[in-house]
Amino acid sequence: MNVGLARGLGVAAAAGVVLALTGAFGTVGVPLWLRLAYWVPVMLAGASWGHVCSRIVDRWIDMDERPWLTVLALTATITGPVSLLVWLATGLVFEGQVYPLSSLPLMIGPVLTITAVMSAINVFLGKAQPVQTHAAPTGTAPARFPDRLPMKLRGATIRAVQAEDHYLRIHTDRGSDLILMRLSDALDELEGLEGSQTHRSWWVARDAVRDISRGDGRATLTLDGGLTAPVSRRYARALREAGWY
Repeated sequence: MNVGLARGLGVAAAAGVVLALTGAFGTVGVPLWLRLAYWVPVMLAGASWGHVCSRIVDRWIDMDERPWLTVLALTATITGPVSLLVWLATGLVFEGQVYPLSSLPLMIGPVLTITAVMSAINVFLGKAQPVQTHAAPTGTAPARFPDRLPMKLRGATIRAVQAEDHYLRIHTDRGSDLILMRLSDALDELEGLEGSQTHRSWWVARDAVRDISRGDGRATLTLDGGLTAPVSRRYARALREAGWY
């Protein structure tokens, strides 16, 4: 399961239990088992839709650079459909029938509040340390990722790996090519090569770095061959501490 989705579902389930235990938004008068049966599935459904929305928002907004704008965009895209879900589920669970459509606007405020909080939690929980990989010690198994290189690049030195939608562009000293793979999976197989994730969409080999430039609070790495790779604010401090610049 995708790490972001798993984290989101875990946070949503925990929040659902808390909302049930506290009887949030006027549900305190019903039995605890019914509150749990209502809140936990609703929160999990909301988190699942939120994951879909995050994939869409991620195409337009860089979460690393604009986390609060990401929270705002997620809140805006999630609230409407989830309000409809809550309107339907609330009537069926607590009244055994669908509420009148006129009650739908009453759901928007609570849903907006919860969505904004959950979006902020997930966005800032996602601000993790970069994944760093390490050169394989003598006598140990080499990195697995080079085996994924297309035939024309076999044996080439990998300088960087760049995510492009569902593909990875592998930059080498012999040129570049695309393979179908997620960066999160590639990072595991890059263990054995010394390098680091520098951005949500980039892994860079440490030996390939030739220069570093800064502007607008950001850093850019210049690699062998003139290729440039961004360093996001999300990872800048950890890379400085690791001696990259």
